[in-house]
Amino acid sequence: MIVGVTTAVRIVVLPGDGIGPEVTEAARRVLDAAAGRVGMELDFVEELVGGASVDAFGVALRPQTLRLCKTADAILFGAVGGPRW
Repeated sequence: MIVGVTTAVRIVVLPGDGIGPEVTEAARRVLDAAAGRVGMELDFVEELVGGASVDAFGVALRPQTLRLCKTADAILFGAVGGPRW
């Protein structure tokens, strides 16, 4: 157990587009495995960004996503800029 960590570490996951979702999924598995070895709890919150957000909402980064990122303990960012966008 990590001394001093009493709550879950909140990580905002922004997969993005292109290869982003694939690499963030792999990174999440690595983070989960590492956290489990030291008794740390991770709380992943996933939001859309980049082309995925453009397709869903018409903008690359919504204000509420930016606010969520500002309050997170960490951000796991995939990739953006696929050829379609």
